Amino acid sequence: MARPAGEFDARRYFRGGADLRFYNVGTGAMRALAQSIHTAHRHEWSVDDAMAFADAAIVDPHLEVKAVAIELVARYRRDFTPRLLPAWKRWLSDGHAANWATTDALSTYVIGPLLVRHPELGARIRVWTRDSNMWVRRAAAVGLIPSVRQGLARDLAYEVARRLHDDDEDLIQKAVGWLLREAGRDDPVRLERYLLANGPRIPRTTVRYAIERFPPARRRTLLADTKERR
Repeated sequence: MARPAGEFDARRYFRGGADLRFYNVGTGAMRALAQSIHTAHRHEWSVDDAMAFADAAIVDPHLEVKAVAIELVARYRRDFTPRLLPAWKRWLSDGHAANWATTDALSTYVIGPLLVRHPELGARIRVWTRDSNMWVRRAAAVGLIPSVRQGLARDLAYEVARRLHDDDEDLIQKAVGWLLREAGRDDPVRLERYLLANGPRIPRTTVRYAIERFPPARRRTLLADTKERR
């Protein structure tokens, strides 16, 4: 299924672990493969069978194999229960999702839907913001995006953002900005108030991502008003 890579440097684009490899298979083909596996086994497989498959596949160093693992598990989202969350965190903390693409797929397609159905798990996600593994910390922010898009967990989203503002990793700063942007989609007033109250502490990368939906003139004003005074 691999395509010629040409001049595209996938390793540079999908920044992550040193052993990350690529077959150069497109997203559509990977999703079709996951769908075909699901279709072939949907009458006899449970979510536990899908997890067994994914546990074996997620350790493969190739980005595309990891993606198929996550895409397959995501097709069992109706059967997700809180007991699955530790396994998904293990994938992150053990380095099997050590790039932004795998981490974000795991966060938005798997962890996120679980948090929507079980908001009580937010207490665990709050703890993830202090994890030594940066991919666990990124998942703490990105995993909440499906919830805030449904108008849920807004208070938690702002709390997670606040806890991550001191993080030096740019991929964390971008993720927090993404989370804030989504939290402000339906309540831009709250987002603007939050940015003005915390601006000097918030990394500039985060602010720029958070205000992308504001009109250009207001973006310029917010960038100036949230800048640390020297």
